Amino acid sequence: MCPTDLTGVLQPIETAHGLPNAHYVDAKIWEEEKQALLFENWSGIGLAKDIPNAGDVMPLSFVGMPLVMVRKQDGAVSVYQNTCRHRGMILVQEKGNVRGTIRCAYHSWCYGLAGELRATPHVGGPGQNIHKDVDRDELGLVEIPSHVWLDVVYVNVSKNLPSFNEVHAKLLQRWAEFDRPLIHGGADSGFKLETRCNWKLAVENYCESYHLPWIHPGLNTYSRLEDHYHIEEKGEFAGQGTTVYQQIKGDDGQAFPDFSDLSEMWDTSAEYIAVFPNVLLGVHRDHTFTMLIEPISKGQSREHIDIYYTDLSVLGADYSDLRKKNAAQWHGVLEEDIFVVDGMQQGRHGVHFDGGKFSPVMDRPTHLFHQWVADKISTARQVAAG
Repeated sequence: MCPTDLTGVLQPIETAHGLPNAHYVDAKIWEEEKQALLFENWSGIGLAKDIPNAGDVMPLSFVGMPLVMVRKQDGAVSVYQNTCRHRGMILVQEKGNVRGTIRCAYHSWCYGLAGELRATPHVGGPGQNIHKDVDRDELGLVEIPSHVWLDVVYVNVSKNLPSFNEVHAKLLQRWAEFDRPLIHGGADSGFKLETRCNWKLAVENYCESYHLPWIHPGLNTYSRLEDHYHIEEKGEFAGQGTTVYQQIKGDDGQAFPDFSDLSEMWDTSAEYIAVFPNVLLGVHRDHTFTMLIEPISKGQSREHIDIYYTDLSVLGADYSDLRKKNAAQWHGVLEEDIFVVDGMQQGRHGVHFDGGKFSPVMDRPTHLFHQWVADKISTARQVAAG
């Protein structure tokens, strides 16, 4: 494969162009990016709320890699490669509670919630459950470094990075006021959107507010283009904020409880950040949301959206209609973006498209994401070349 030329992407925004078409449509580039962008960074794979109790397990596939999220006895979340150390059988087939033991269905090797290998029945012959050449202490489940923040479970598949807290120290400081227990709104506060686009296009679109007047005319009536500002942290995250956030209210003026002890700026501000590579987050005075972008193939992705609140009272019947109204509003806004990201994917098959020209004023967060991608890919190629 002839590597793509990324020198133009790495230029200052005034002269840069976007990523070449191959980074959206080429199967070999898809494999290259899977490793350099998704496996070698802190990527989002799921939500801790989906395994609330000790012994809960949830299998998932992260760009083809079998993983399982586990809630341990001490309440902490761990992530393991969902593969038996004996013959490579998938261990956990479906979400549920394993009552403390993960058992392989093939030869009944058993693992504890902390990943330790507990039992190897008949491994030394009929009735012989141990063998000198099968060291259980060395054959526990392969643990993947993980971290939970704002309920998102992040993993570093390649095990090559400092801790999440170190890598994302600036983001954690920026949103420290929201780093507290969150209450998921329940079944009516989560939904999925299917896209026919490369996952990066969903991230790029989320980073900027430039499209607001044309794609989100309803939102633009009260949160206009001129009410937004850019959020840029090179190599880590990018996005946008608004200075005119308005709480959603019911017909009787009912509103959700605010997060306590927030800075005054959050009275009217809200922020929307893409945490590279694939996690999109939004924070407001009365709720937050997560948007996990699940890369499925070079031309397909899935958006998992979940809404959180700060007070258990929100789960009561008194807030039922308002929860549904809030979810419906976000569903409507985010769904408006689907034809755009799908359309950009179609456009990437235009053989003469050169990656596109950025607006030096309006596209800075998107350009920053492109530079992050180009930098990670370039570094990986240099390492591979020796």
